[in-house]
Amino acid sequence: MTRRAADVRLDSLLRTACDVIVERGLANTRTADVAQAAGVSQALVFYHFATKERLLAQAFAYAVEQDLARLDAVVRSSAPPLTKLRRLLRLYTPAGRSISWSMWIDGWAESLRTPELEKVCRRLDLRWRQDLAAVISDGVAAGTFVCADPAGAAWRINAVMDGLAVQLAVHERVITRRQVGEWIRLVAARELGLDPSQLD
Repeated sequence: MTRRAADVRLDSLLRTACDVIVERGLANTRTADVAQAAGVSQALVFYHFATKERLLAQAFAYAVEQDLARLDAVVRSSAPPLTKLRRLLRLYTPAGRSISWSMWIDGWAESLRTPELEKVCRRLDLRWRQDLAAVISDGVAAGTFVCADPAGAAWRINAVMDGLAVQLAVHERVITRRQVGEWIRLVAARELGLDPSQLD
């Protein structure tokens, strides 16, 4: 098998693993399930991943990297900090039954029991906070935001976003996407010395 063919096979296995995990959950996904769904032998799955834990961790990272690519596009853009902040807040809120949010929630829960998954989850989770803090710092430097502690503000805003997004993703019709957006804008505005209407 050439290196290119191996890379394509690995990408296909990761995409298939994500589909299986969304359907069965991280805890209930077996390597045999992934092999069957991908139409390959279980030996090939172990060739690429060595253990079930590594398969789950890499599939989780693969799924979340799609979100991080969208995050990078916002952070690296030439837009002013206020525009970046608006885009980040919209990007974070799940749309309906979000597959990536389903993976995040499952990943957080399974990280309590799986050290390899916890490392991946922590690294990816911290990226959101670091990028949000960087946007806030840029806004403070530009005189757009008033915030003495950008890192702390990023953690507080992100904690509210996480909690509301979990409720929205897990419990249908308990709160609406519109309510979540309004509350997140309110919290962010209070942290950064803005009027909530500036984040619409």
